[in-house]
Amino acid sequence: MQKLRVSYVAGVTPGKWIDRFTERYPQVEFVPSRYDGDDILQLLAADQADAVFVRYAGDSPKDASRHVIPLYEELEVVCAAKDHDVEYYEETIDEQEVAKFPQLDLSEYPEEVGGTPIAMEVVASGAQVLRVPQSIARLYQRKDVVYRIIEGGARTQIGIAWPTALEDTEMVDEFIGIVRGRGANSSRQASVRSTQQEAKAVNDKLRAAAKEKAKLRAKQEKQAKAKARSGGAKSRKRR
Repeated sequence: MQKLRVSYVAGVTPGKWIDRFTERYPQVEFVPSRYDGDDILQLLAADQADAVFVRYAGDSPKDASRHVIPLYEELEVVCAAKDHDVEYYEETIDEQEVAKFPQLDLSEYPEEVGGTPIAMEVVASGAQVLRVPQSIARLYQRKDVVYRIIEGGARTQIGIAWPTALEDTEMVDEFIGIVRGRGANSSRQASVRSTQQEAKAVNDKLRAAAKEKAKLRAKQEKQAKAKARSGGAKSRKRR
């Protein structure tokens, strides 16, 4: 049974893409997993995933070892305790205002010590604010924490990455096609393209055979007419 292993960073919600893939390819075992470590791209290098949803800022992490296709951009928000000054801004807050508040460094809260949920507890205490992508704020939302979009904040990108050296990329290509919104009958889908190519080859062969048959029939008819004319000429001579 074929298997497709896809990992994703926190904040990415691949459920709809997984559902569409499994509906179209029920014969493939789909193995999704969320990765909360530091560098999800290492899963590709270690052959622990066939494709990953990666978050990055700045330049694409595409290189000679992996393909990366950007999918969508994330806004940066600031998380703060209820009743903090941040709460009094309606929807957005200027980046310069955010910079005035004591900042919590998320890198000081690795998974071994509880990760983002623990960081959010610190935020809820009112001691510091935390800047994160909006999807992370939504994922770890608490009743005692509010967040506002930062005007001029640093934006992050979500992309899908897979190894350039992957031998069998058909299922990965199929999944990427679904993620990018291609329909089930799109000619850009690998399986559909393969089927179409096979059908074209069969049709080309049938057309070639029909053409040869037509040529043979025309040749036989020409020979028959020539024979008939020859027979008529001999008959007239005998008379």
